[in-house]
Amino acid sequence: MACRSSETIFDVPGKRKEISDLEGKIGRSDFWSDQAGARTVTETLSRIKETVEAWERISKEAEDLGVFFELLRAEEDESSAAETAKDLERVEREYRELELRSMLGDPRDRAGAIMMIHAGAGGTESCDWVAMLLRMYRRWAEQCGYAVEVLDMTPGEEAGFRSVTLSVKGGYAYGYLKAERGVHRLVRISPFDANKRRHTSFASADVVPEVEGEQEIEIKDEDLRIDTFRAHGAGGQHVNKTDSAVRITHAPTGIVVQCQNERSQYKNRVTAMRVLTARVAEHYRRIKEDEMAKERGEKEEIAWGSQIRSYVFQPYQMVKDHRTKHETGNVQAVMDGAIQPFIEAYLRSSGK
Repeated sequence: MACRSSETIFDVPGKRKEISDLEGKIGRSDFWSDQAGARTVTETLSRIKETVEAWERISKEAEDLGVFFELLRAEEDESSAAETAKDLERVEREYRELELRSMLGDPRDRAGAIMMIHAGAGGTESCDWVAMLLRMYRRWAEQCGYAVEVLDMTPGEEAGFRSVTLSVKGGYAYGYLKAERGVHRLVRISPFDANKRRHTSFASADVVPEVEGEQEIEIKDEDLRIDTFRAHGAGGQHVNKTDSAVRITHAPTGIVVQCQNERSQYKNRVTAMRVLTARVAEHYRRIKEDEMAKERGEKEEIAWGSQIRSYVFQPYQMVKDHRTKHETGNVQAVMDGAIQPFIEAYLRSSGK
């Protein structure tokens, strides 16, 4: 097993010093006078401690298993050696995952994610593509042990969805899914074309971190316009007979969020506010980042609306990420949720 030392890869001594410095701050008599600052320090300390302890545990377990494996192999105990080899592979996977997560240094990376998928030009074909992407992300999330909740969906006229909003809950969900932000391109023989012609469809995905705690952002009631309307599409007779759907418009930013999944207008409003809060927080963060980039004279990255990945079903089978050049010919596995290699390739190449 090629498991590199956590001392060199993760700079454990440096992290221990950082822990010591933070604990020194907490020990000051005036530490809690600034509640927001104190919360940031304690959360940072907890995050660093948790990661350092995990790196040390995995590194030691890898070393012990490596020694044990060599002893068993020398004694020609094949059954025990095979079992130990499986343990080594497991530790290697845990090590790589922790190494990847160490690159996600932004505190928001640890948060859950809210993902919005929208159909592009292409009518029914693009709406069906949104449904396919929704299934792909749900499968990926299930494989990662994340909880997925569809917050809102607008059905297409014939098939699929014009738009879908979903919540993915679990540690580092946003850190991983931010790699999926952009336009996804599908090339296939359309099942909706009687002449069996090849079609190209597009769908866009945006991802924002779910805001935890009301202290993150303040949204004033006077800045909101709340409209109710009758939901449409699947959902039973009740959904279509009452004004249970909710649309909220945030006047200062122009952001509009709607929710119609629940039968209760109150539940739809709570869910819509949850999504709105996350989107408004991300909106202001992106504005701040753009302003800082301009001050540094950096070229603005076009993330939203850029084509990041192509999924080709015909005339050959290939999924290729245009940012990292990572690709695979196993299209079905990708559509079944095997997108982690694409996510890892992006995070490693971008250093994010």
